[in-house]
Amino acid sequence: MQKEDIVIIGSGPAGLTAALYTARANLRPLVISGNQLGGQISITSEVENYPGFPDGTTGPELVELMQKQAEKFGARILIDEVAEVEFRNGSPFTLKTYGDSFEADVVIITVGASPKRLEVPGEEALIGRGVSYCATCDGFFFRGKDVVVVGGGDSALEEGIFLTRFANQVQVIHRRDELRAGETLKKRAFTSDKISFIWDSVVEEILGENKVEAVRIRNVKTEGTREIATDGVFIFIGHYPNSDLFQGQLEMDERGYLITDEHMMTSVPGIFAAGEIQDPVFRQIATSVGQGCSAALMAERWLERLEG
Repeated sequence: MQKEDIVIIGSGPAGLTAALYTARANLRPLVISGNQLGGQISITSEVENYPGFPDGTTGPELVELMQKQAEKFGARILIDEVAEVEFRNGSPFTLKTYGDSFEADVVIITVGASPKRLEVPGEEALIGRGVSYCATCDGFFFRGKDVVVVGGGDSALEEGIFLTRFANQVQVIHRRDELRAGETLKKRAFTSDKISFIWDSVVEEILGENKVEAVRIRNVKTEGTREIATDGVFIFIGHYPNSDLFQGQLEMDERGYLITDEHMMTSVPGIFAAGEIQDPVFRQIATSVGQGCSAALMAERWLERLEG
C-alpha cells in the first residue's frame, strides 16, 4: 500500500488548484483524476467568464494549462478511479483504486457533479445514437442536421450556441416561459438565426429505432402533446453530486452534496471537499478554483498539526 501525505480525488478546476497549492508547499500531492481528466470543464466548448482570458478560452485548453502548472511544482496525476474509501477510522485514510491502494494523511475531494438525465422512454437506448449530454463532444456529428436542446440555464444556451456551428437548426425546449440563463447568453441566443424556442414544454419520449428520429413533447399548460422531428437531443437540465462513493462515510445534505464547514472540512477531520461536490449554488469555474485553493491551504495547516 502506497503512503501519501495528500491525495486529491478529482481533477477539475478545484482539484487542479488544490494540487497546485499543495505542490508549491512541497507536499507532492497525488491527484487521482477519475476517468475524465479535468472533469466537466474538459467537455465545455467556450469559457468566456474566467478571469485572465479576455478573448475567452476552451475547457480543454484551460484544463491543460492548469495541469501543466500543477505538475511543474511537483503534483502527480494518476489516471485511475477511486473505487472504495475508508474514512471512518480517521487518519491515515485508505483509498482503493482499480489499480492500487493508498494511505493518505489528508484527502481533498473534488469529484464534482454529473449531468442529470430526463429519465424518459428512449433516452437510455439512444445514448450515442443521437442522445448526448455534451455538445463539445458530439456536435461535429450533427453537421447540417436539426437538433433540440433541453434546458433553460447557462449550460443549455452555451451548448446550444456552440451547436449552431454545425446544425442547421437548434430548437431549445424549456419547461418554463422564460430562461434562467445569464443576460449575455440570452442575448446571443435570441439574436441567433439558427436558434428557436419551444416554451412551457417537456420531453416525454425520445423516438427512433436505431437513431433519434423525433421527440414527443407535452405543453405543461395545455397538456397537449406533439412530435417534433429531430436528428439529435442534447440534454442540459442540471447536475447531481458524484457522492455515492462517500455514502455512510461523510455527512451530506438531502441532495447528496457533501457538507463542509467554513474551512472546507467535511464531517471527518482531515477530509476536505471543494468544488461542485459541496457547492450546489454557484457552480462556476472561478468559485471552484477559490474553493480548491481554500481546501489546499487548510489541508496544509492540518498536516502541520499532525506533524507537530
